[in-house]
Amino acid sequence: MNASRHPDTIRIGLVSVSDRASKGVYEDQGIPALQAWLEKAVTTPIECVTRLIQDDAPTISAALVELVDVERCDLVLTTGGTGPARRDVTPEATVAVATREMPGFGEQMRQISLQFVPTAILSRQVAVLRETADHTALIINLPGQPKAISETLEGLKREDGTVVASGIFAAVPYCIDLIGGPYIETDDAVVKAFRPKSARRTPAA
Repeated sequence: MNASRHPDTIRIGLVSVSDRASKGVYEDQGIPALQAWLEKAVTTPIECVTRLIQDDAPTISAALVELVDVERCDLVLTTGGTGPARRDVTPEATVAVATREMPGFGEQMRQISLQFVPTAILSRQVAVLRETADHTALIINLPGQPKAISETLEGLKREDGTVVASGIFAAVPYCIDLIGGPYIETDDAVVKAFRPKSARRTPAA
């Protein structure tokens, strides 16, 4: 089992699902895109655990189980394998290791992507909770393209800063609170984490 860490450090699993990238045919773009976005958006200390794997359901499920049960990640973000093609099996592999589904995340991701392309309705991203006896993690399937990853996490804003569609990461910190994970803080200029007033920490003096 993973060594103990500071309680205010969030451990995040990053999984890129790609047959060709995992075989070295081309360079993976998913994990770098996820890391770059998290570095600019999350102000809480982060420990990332990465996996670049093939688009195969047993392999995906095994990676998710390892990241939650062994690596003790609080949050796992996957990218790739969520379309309608026969090889796209990330949602099925994710649901297979879940204890509960969180459908609102997938609904909002599709809503954001529909602002750009009508084919967003073909996306099958899901989000779930995986619970063990003493640990719970949130697992979210994200799109495969770096631009779409940023848009779904961050949301869409007009030039004057008004929000067109809220990014899904705004809800992640409070979800992690509710499942017993560390308190996550974000840079409001990128994405503002929403919590009810009763769940907000008093800023340090």
